[in-house]
Amino acid sequence: MKDVTDLVSLRDTLRDFAAARDWKPFHTPKNLAMAMIVEAAELVEHFQWATPEESLAPPPEKLAAIRDEVADTLIYLVELADVLGIDLIAAARDKIAKNAIKYPAPGG
Repeated sequence: MKDVTDLVSLRDTLRDFAAARDWKPFHTPKNLAMAMIVEAAELVEHFQWATPEESLAPPPEKLAAIRDEVADTLIYLVELADVLGIDLIAAARDKIAKNAIKYPAPGG
């Protein structure tokens, strides 16, 4: 596997992974968005019924499972953005700028 150190290398690694398995026909925006939300739901499940304090300090085995679900969610998000031609960094930067206008800092 390639050395994955940023979003571009992650995207490229995911492209190669999917291509090697002939998954491209299944990687439609609809399917990827649905898969991402399923993984996000699995992530949320780890926090269900936890207190805010418990959610801040999960035990190591739970943190390992949370890490996997975070990774799965990120993977599907990167694949969805790739299929739609969305630059995730640019999109996030633009959204932060919009949010700064919508939600100005107090005294700012």
